[in-house]
Amino acid sequence: MSTATLSSLIGVLILGQVAGFALVARHRYRGKFRALQTQAFGDGPRAPSYRTPSDAEEENQDNVDPGELDAFPSAWTGYKEFVVQRRTPEDRNGDVCSFHLAPADGARLPAFRPGQYLTFKLEIPNGDAGSTKSVVRCYSLSDRPRSDLYRVSIKRVPAPPGRAELPGGAASSHFHDLVREGTRLAVRAPSGHFHLIEDGDLPIVLIAGGIGITPMLSILNALAHWADPREVWLFYGVRNGTEHIMKEHLETLRDTHPGFHLRVVYADPSDADIPGIDYHHRGYIDIRLLQEALNLARYEYYVCGPPPMMEALVPALETAGVPAWNIHYESFGPASLNRGHTSTQAQGKSPITVRFGKSGTSVSWDPSASESLLELIEDQGIRVDSGCRAGSCGCCETRIEAGEVLYRQQPDADVKPGHCLLCIATPSTDLTLDI
Repeated sequence: MSTATLSSLIGVLILGQVAGFALVARHRYRGKFRALQTQAFGDGPRAPSYRTPSDAEEENQDNVDPGELDAFPSAWTGYKEFVVQRRTPEDRNGDVCSFHLAPADGARLPAFRPGQYLTFKLEIPNGDAGSTKSVVRCYSLSDRPRSDLYRVSIKRVPAPPGRAELPGGAASSHFHDLVREGTRLAVRAPSGHFHLIEDGDLPIVLIAGGIGITPMLSILNALAHWADPREVWLFYGVRNGTEHIMKEHLETLRDTHPGFHLRVVYADPSDADIPGIDYHHRGYIDIRLLQEALNLARYEYYVCGPPPMMEALVPALETAGVPAWNIHYESFGPASLNRGHTSTQAQGKSPITVRFGKSGTSVSWDPSASESLLELIEDQGIRVDSGCRAGSCGCCETRIEAGEVLYRQQPDADVKPGHCLLCIATPSTDLTLDI
């Protein structure tokens, strides 16, 4: 064997060893990350160079080496009693308030995936002396997973524009006006299909409008706590500085982690808002703004905000070449993401009849009058359980006795076979419901 051949062979062997070591290191990192999710989710190692502002105040409560943790408990079924430990205003006007919740029995909390939500069953005063009504609502978790506390951040929903005589949101007003430290609340376990892909490879873009920042805070704080190496961008749009949620917290994350890029967009800045300091862009988050900052196709996108923002951005990202599987979205508000689908009846088929099996009554489906079966049923004066009105909480799940339905969007809640979620379903044939 010649000297040149021998040198080449040695070089190939060395390169093979280097590649092998790199693959082993990557495998160990990915395995460690998955172990944090399944065994010690939310209690991972702290990275001094990238700590969330809340880490310092929680050191004594949650400073446990992942290797010493027992497995997290499984999620509970039904509703569990929680106690409000504290409440914290999160914006300049106090329209957004965070509620920190601990289980009344002191048990360890199950893991959740950053971006998921909690479902609350509230007993809200009903006007008459001493009477209440049950209301179910879903609110996104707004902090990283922990074993002792959950946090939700809730915006007070005002009266509709130009209708000041009408009441604001019943559930959000209940939280802001009546829920205090020590209040006990009935809570279902975390759920939802909108969440961080923990072991993804692509850099991350978070796009939030208004109160849609809450699941993004959970994702951001988790990535920070786990010292995740991925590059992260946050595009956050609000009206102006009075509605800017957790401003100092986001700026601290930006200043302590060079891989985190913050872009704040004000639609209508006030005279007190300083460009380049309080916000970076004026207007709205749109595809042009994203194209100026990013090579669009090489990111994993998480989008959450009001329906108009979602209906503009999500299709625009797809048109710009972002694969649909790299776009994860959740819409805040009464409407789901409308992709322009038309109903079966609107396409010229025969009128559809919806029958209520328990009463035997029937009604014609009119897509111009109702956006969902839930609206149709409520218009008939029939009371059914409902919560999120967006296919997330599962409260309106109803058995189908005959017929078929179409969904405006993929249900976020798990639906039993032969059932449907009334809030996002429309009939595609004559339909009989177990109502």
